[in-house]
This record gives sequence, structure tokens and C-alpha cells, in this order.
Amino acid sequence: MDMINVKINGNEYSVPKGSTILDAARAANIDIPTLCYLKGINEIGACRLCLVEVKGARGLMAACVTPANDGMEIFTNTPKIQKNRKTNLELVLSTHKRKCLSWIRSQDCELQKLCRDYGVDDEEHFEGKYPEPTHDESTAFLVRDNEKCILCRRCVGACQNMQGIGVISANNRGFDTHIASAFELPLASTSCVSCGQCIVACPVGALHEKDDTEKVWDALSDPTKHVAICTAPSIRATIGECFGFEPGVDTEGKMVSAIKALGFDGVYDMNLTADLTIMEEATEFLDRVKNGGKLPLITSCSPGWIKFCEHYFPEFTDNLSTCKSPQQMFGAMYKTYYAKKMGIDPADIVFVSAIPCTAKKFEVRRPGQSAAGDGIFDVDYAITTRELARMIKKAGVDYKNMPDGTFDKPFDIGSGAGAIFGATGGVMEAALRTAAEVILGKKLEKLDFDDVRGTAPIKTAAYKLGDMEVRVAVASGTKNAAELLNKVKSGELKVDFIEIMACPGGCVNGGGQPVQSAETKAKVDLKAKRASILYTADKNMDIRKSHENSAVKKLYDEFLGTPGSHTAHEVLHTHYIKRGL
Repeated sequence: MDMINVKINGNEYSVPKGSTILDAARAANIDIPTLCYLKGINEIGACRLCLVEVKGARGLMAACVTPANDGMEIFTNTPKIQKNRKTNLELVLSTHKRKCLSWIRSQDCELQKLCRDYGVDDEEHFEGKYPEPTHDESTAFLVRDNEKCILCRRCVGACQNMQGIGVISANNRGFDTHIASAFELPLASTSCVSCGQCIVACPVGALHEKDDTEKVWDALSDPTKHVAICTAPSIRATIGECFGFEPGVDTEGKMVSAIKALGFDGVYDMNLTADLTIMEEATEFLDRVKNGGKLPLITSCSPGWIKFCEHYFPEFTDNLSTCKSPQQMFGAMYKTYYAKKMGIDPADIVFVSAIPCTAKKFEVRRPGQSAAGDGIFDVDYAITTRELARMIKKAGVDYKNMPDGTFDKPFDIGSGAGAIFGATGGVMEAALRTAAEVILGKKLEKLDFDDVRGTAPIKTAAYKLGDMEVRVAVASGTKNAAELLNKVKSGELKVDFIEIMACPGGCVNGGGQPVQSAETKAKVDLKAKRASILYTADKNMDIRKSHENSAVKKLYDEFLGTPGSHTAHEVLHTHYIKRGL
């Protein structure tokens, strides 16, 4: 790697050639504040918080977009810089509604932190023009409040540059500039896929998920309702961040105990239905291979990906697995099998999922998600990791000091294959473990399919299983999904089985996960750290294959019959819509 020499605040450093001043400073462990900057996603120099002095330059320079050159002398914290940064913050506040105490991002707002750091008070130092109050609540998953927007455009960068969708942009000019869809359409009228990456990109409170916690509290307080909850595999890897744990710490036991303290009638592990998904999906794949069905088969666990496919690649909807997602399978089984077994009227059950994904809020009201009968949804409420954390805090539960609890029977058994669902490549690996043993008719000596692991945007591999070669591909993030599918369409890539997740890195990086600052995202590979928890859990489990899960076997013995049966299709499978653009 070619290196250059720079001097920062009087000290000499060697940094990679091609670095920006911001890159160089961070490599030297020197902090430069940012607000609009998101590494690799939004690098536009708009907020001017990262201003620095460069010897010989006529004015201050934006560190995030200014290349570092050999021999450059940089100053990052002079009185002049501090004064300008403070002024720029005051200008941001001149058009910003400062009702912060009651706001969802209070104490977790990057603008608030910068104002505290630079001594910016609540006084109106500059007279700005407040934007016309607009609230877009048209979707099932998101609220946009332009009164809180600071026009950093991080949400635009996430939507356009990272996800390749681009349904929002900066409309108009000057004081009338605001973030919205084309022609001011409600977001629900666009081809938005509900991934929520705009929410986790937002540094303030202009975007947040629709909060369903009050509905859950109401259900918990209703003595006529049986209220149960299941938690997605990735939640255990992330919820600790909401309570001060560093990224990469597994708090599953504390999470279970904390949820039980809220008063649910049952607290369950979605790993179970992740395993159930594999049983149905692997069966579906093998059936298509043997009987000339539509290939490649594409996974259906990610509702954001499903909606993306329906809008942007409707010609591939017939390739989608008809399996419901693990979330929907759990609700369906609970309101059919479990309700009958326990003598509970499905209409009296309120089933809640704790999930990493904002698109799950859209999924719960999709057609074909009512196994117990019309008007009885498989899942009543999908709450994000953030919503679950807020419920725990509101209940006064001391999360950090909770003892380790265990999930409730009879849905407490999950495999390592189910655990890795939350990482990109995890669904593929889980399916391969089961499909390979069915094809080979014997146990695998090695269960790790390393080629589909890791956070690379697109991964391909081929596995020789007896006389059959299975060609697979994995993509995460809708922009990467589009690239992969275009290669399949053109014939450039020949594959039999594809896993796609809407969010880059998979569920561990979902739009409902804890929000981390741009600074943390630049320094820490959140996707890899969070995923490592799931792979460690898998490695340490006694059961690592879905088809060896005794609880899953019991569900088939007592209710479903065999994988792919008529009953299984009625309860566990669904259909899709060719939406187009």
C-alpha cells in the first residue's frame, strides 16, 4: 500500500494514499466531528462540521471530502475552527424544531451531542425559516417528521447509494428544501421496500419506526387476551447495545428474563421456526430440482427483499420460495397448532414478534398471512429491537443486572442453523446443511459452509453433493441484489439457489436495530461483530442442523405431517404480488 506523510496538529503521520483529511485524522486517532457524513454512503461535505485549517489554503476545508496530500499540514482544533463549527451548529438549529426532551431520539441524537460538545445553547442566535410541518405516516413502518430534519441527506444516501432504490431526495431549493418523494407522493405510493435503512442513517429524530408498543401494553393489560412473543435470532446479538453493552456482546439470557418481566404469557425463540423454514424450503428446493420446477429458488425470509422483488424484478416472483418467513410461521403455528392443543380461541391470542426489521411491520398485514382464518393475522404486532428496549426501560427493568433466563416450552428448542439466520449467508448455510444430508443420505463431516459466510455484498459457491452440483449465490442489500439478479437474467451467472437479504449484512444490520453514530460505524464493523455472536452460538449448540431439532420433529408428527404436506402448505406457505414500478 502506497503511503503519504502528513502533519496533523504538529505531529507527523503516515497514512494511505487516497485518504481524505478525515480518514487521515481518524487513522491518527484524532477526532473530527461530522454530521452529514456516513462512510461509503453519504460523503458530500454539506454540514461543514468537519472544517479544518490547511496551511497555505485560502479558507477552511471540509475534512470529509478534501484529499490528504503528501506534505500537507493540517490543524483540526484551532479557536477559528471551534468558532466556525459552533456557528454552523447554530445555523442548523435556526430551522430546527427543538422539542427534544419528548422526542424518540432524545439523549441519542448526534446533533444534541455536538451542541453539548461545542457549548451551543437553546437560544435562537439566527433567525431562520421553519419548514412547513409535514408528517408522512402513510407506510406501515415509518414516520417522517420534516420539522426535525436537518437536511444532512444521510437518509437519501442510504436509499440511493447503499440500497440503489432512490425513492427520496432533496426537493426544492433554499429555505424550501426538504426531503421527500418525487412529486411529493406519500411514501406508501412509491416503490419503497420498507427496509428502514434511512431510519438508522438519520442522526436526529426526523425518521423513526412506527411505534406499536402502546398496542402491546394494552394487550398485556387485557385479562381476556393471551399474549405471547417470539424473538428473532439477531435480537440477542444487538439489544444489549440499547443498554450500554458494546457491540458484539451476547445478552440472550438477560433479554429473556427482561421480556418475561413485562408480563407475556409465553416468551419463545424464533430459532424454532427458522428451523421449520429450512425444513420446508429445503424440501421445496429438492422438489424443484427433481421435478423440473422454477430455478433458481430464491429465499423468502426477508420481507424487504420480497417487496423489492415484487417492485423491481417481478419476473422473479415465481422463483421465490413460497415459505412464509420464520416470524409468520411462528404466529401461524401458535394460532393453529398451539391454540388447538391448549384450547385457546385464536381470536383471543395476541402474538408479538421482536424483530430487527422494519419491513416486518409491513409483512404482518400482507395477504396470505392468516392461517387461523380470515381476520386473524398470524402476527398481530411486529416490534423492533429499539421498541422492545423502550418497553423494558419503561417497565423499570434493570437489564444489565437481570439473571439469565430461558425461553418457554414447548418452543424453546432451536438449532445452530436457526441461530445463524440473522447473518447474511446464514439461511443458505442452514439450508445446505439439511439439503446436503438428504441428498447424500449420510451425516456431513463438516457443517460449516465457509464460502457463504462473511459480509461481502455478493458471494457465490458450488458444492458437489454426490452426483449433484449445487450452485449457490448470496447477496445482501437491495443494490447488490439487483446486481446479482441482472447477472442471472443475462445468463452471466448460473445458479440453483439464491439467498437475498434486503439489508447489507443481513438482519444483524436491519432497519430496526439499535442506532449507532456515524463515528461508531466508521470505526467498528457492526455487521461482522454482531454476526460473530450468531456463529459462536451455532458452534456451541448441541443441535446444529434444522432437521435434527426435536421440537420441529414433534410439530410434524403431531400436526403438519411431512415437510411440504397439504397442511404445511395451508399453514406455512404464502403467495406474492407482481407490483412493478
